[in-house]
Amino acid sequence: MPKKILKGTVISDKMDKTVVVSVERVFQHSLFKKTIKTRKKYKAHDDENRCQLGDVVEIIESRPISKTKRWKVLRILKEGEGQ
Repeated sequence: MPKKILKGTVISDKMDKTVVVSVERVFQHSLFKKTIKTRKKYKAHDDENRCQLGDVVEIIESRPISKTKRWKVLRILKEGEGQ
């Protein structure tokens, strides 16, 4: 079974070897047909601390790394402005 890959924006890089990635999903309501945007936050493992605030990254499913981490940073797609 292939692993899921999601694309999102880094919203926090304060933890060591961990980033928080916000993934936005757009879908249509089944009854009212209105377009809905939802955001979900994932904690992802960033082994070399390369990701910075505002980066657009791809994350991939992995085995549990800690209590809340189940994702790894696959690659950085676009560098953010950083702070």
